[in-house]
Amino acid sequence: MNYIEHLQNLLSHEQVTTNDVLREQHGRDESYHEPHLPDVVVFPKSAEEVSAVLAFANEQLIPVVPFGLGTSLEGHVIPTKGGISLDLSLMNAVLEVRSEDFLVKVQPGVTRSQLNKELKKYGMFFSVDPGADATLGGMAATNASGTTSVRYGIMRDQVRDLEVVLANGDIIHTGGLAAKSSSGYHLNGLMIGSEGTLGVITELTLRVYGIPEKIVAGRATFNTVQEAVNSVVALKQAGIPMARIELVDKTSIKQVNHASGASFIEMPTLFLEFHGNESGLQSDVVFATELLNDNGCTGLSFEQDERARNQLWELRHNLAYTYIHSAPGKRLMSTDVVVPINSLPEAIENSRKKIESMNINAGIVGHVGDGNYHILLMVDMNDPHDILKAKELNEHVVEFALSLGGTCTGEHGVGSGKAKYQRLEHGLAYDWMKQIKQVFDPNNIMNPGKIFID
Repeated sequence: MNYIEHLQNLLSHEQVTTNDVLREQHGRDESYHEPHLPDVVVFPKSAEEVSAVLAFANEQLIPVVPFGLGTSLEGHVIPTKGGISLDLSLMNAVLEVRSEDFLVKVQPGVTRSQLNKELKKYGMFFSVDPGADATLGGMAATNASGTTSVRYGIMRDQVRDLEVVLANGDIIHTGGLAAKSSSGYHLNGLMIGSEGTLGVITELTLRVYGIPEKIVAGRATFNTVQEAVNSVVALKQAGIPMARIELVDKTSIKQVNHASGASFIEMPTLFLEFHGNESGLQSDVVFATELLNDNGCTGLSFEQDERARNQLWELRHNLAYTYIHSAPGKRLMSTDVVVPINSLPEAIENSRKKIESMNINAGIVGHVGDGNYHILLMVDMNDPHDILKAKELNEHVVEFALSLGGTCTGEHGVGSGKAKYQRLEHGLAYDWMKQIKQVFDPNNIMNPGKIFID
């Protein structure tokens, strides 16, 4: 009996497939990285089934790669060593809403929009907003963040407890329901961002928030990116509790107008959002307006209507897809670095100069309220010269960010694309990370080839 037949007997024939179309779907993500097909796709329905699959895979030395929706951007879910693609989409239940504790318990296949639809009944929302409608398990695995992280924090800040199945089949919990604890090692922090290299997340207990009484969104335009970024620094230094501060440069605004039919002024633009109560929020908006004008803002408009606000953020979230649709046949590369806030103007200016010196058509966007920015460019994967240019740009941006005390990835994760920068960023700590991996996964079956260079 081959191992695929054994998996079918272990679960059911319907949950284990070698269908070519499904294997192809699970052999890629939304990145430019080279696809690679798994041997088989498995659809577990419970933590116990995940445990059975992992225990068998560990015994037989079969690679296992957890899969959510495939929205990752650094090759995380690509099974570069073959083996099992473990699709968690059937584990998609909102298990419990503890509204008085501001907590919710979910399975890993629940998507961000699915959860927020359920939470709206309770007057609450889940804050992490990466743009893509990713699964919560995948968001925890990559320590995702997004547009609202400047106010509410990143994925690691929202997780109270995880149920994780380890490589040998053991099922553990990494936290609890309490708001704080001094008991033992911080296993939540270890598992979040581990990208399926230490275990498979099968349940999450997450922190949620009350929907703000009042929300105002706005757009501020500037003559230069430098002025826009200076404004971000000024807003942060003033202590205004911004919910979102997003930079979209001139090139990207042109893409938005072309793709959506919008008529935004084609200048560097900050997309802003304020959350609060009626009186406090109006005071924040007035103060922010003064600071923006002092830093060279040439145009400012606000939206309080929910539909208009949603349209504004939909355009921002879909920006990556406007680049994709603008260049059929090419693949999107999105760089992803974070630098200290006071270094942000210097970093973005350095990136823009590099883009222009290389004669590359690329836009700069980002969650600049926490120092995170991206360069979006389309790459012809059939043109070796185009690939080399894209990689040269990415390497330059990463190395410059690291020289400023930043990081090679703020929210996309390491995957295979950023693995080569880990030693440069972490130094000796990288060796200790590898030892942790060895303890949890001695046979290296869990998403091999990711984070660590073999």
